[in-house]
Amino acid sequence: MSDRPAPWLAIARYDAAGRARGSLATTGLLSAFLLVFLAFFPSLSTAGVDLDAYVDAFPPAFQEVLGIIAISSIEGFLAVEFYQFAWLLLVGLYLAYLAGGTIAGDVASGRMDLTLSAPVGRRDVVVGRFLGLVPLVALLNLVLPVVAYVGVLAVGETIAVERLVAVHALAVPYHLTCVALGVAVSTVVSRPGVAQRIALGALFGLFMFESVAASTDFAGLGDVSPTAHYDPSAVLVLGEYDATGAATLLAATAVLVALAVVRFRRADLPG
Repeated sequence: MSDRPAPWLAIARYDAAGRARGSLATTGLLSAFLLVFLAFFPSLSTAGVDLDAYVDAFPPAFQEVLGIIAISSIEGFLAVEFYQFAWLLLVGLYLAYLAGGTIAGDVASGRMDLTLSAPVGRRDVVVGRFLGLVPLVALLNLVLPVVAYVGVLAVGETIAVERLVAVHALAVPYHLTCVALGVAVSTVVSRPGVAQRIALGALFGLFMFESVAASTDFAGLGDVSPTAHYDPSAVLVLGEYDATGAATLLAATAVLVALAVVRFRRADLPG
């Protein structure tokens, strides 16, 4: 029996190793971003301003976009200032953008011909490229809750550990869906720059559609967006854990990867 790893695993390891430095840099930047926001909380909480009354004056659609439930508590502040924007939107867009250049980048550069000249199936390539981004998702969701907890203690506040753990545990299915979306787009569009922009635009468009639809009679249509199934504010402020939403996102991830495999198997590669 051969000791060589399965092709998809070898591809995943190679991709993850190549992204190691970038993954560490991304994690460090997000950690610094989070700590900077936390540093502002003590001055806001002692300013004598009713922050909740202030945000209640915002239009409902604006509150929906920002996911505002409360902002005067440390949980609400974290949710609005970091998790609803940086964690939900920016990290999701970044992952979709990275994934959008995976398959398309190899096709455009000609590396795909070299890869497929080895005993490697097209399914292995798609699965390997998807799994190559999983370590980044894992790293972010392992390091950031520790940074957040230490930062909260450093500014003299406390936060429920189980809520902090839950907001990151439930983020994993969401982030995996963002990766799967990018990989799927990457099998459809052969130009990496275009594929990345389409993946980024698709996720942002779905986010905006879900945010706008939530305040109308067609709120159910917003469920098509991955952002509809992950609500950091509900987790941190209300302690509500949407296991059904997480299961939906995992199912969506599997479907998107499967569609990417089917599409890539049928694709005619230039060359």
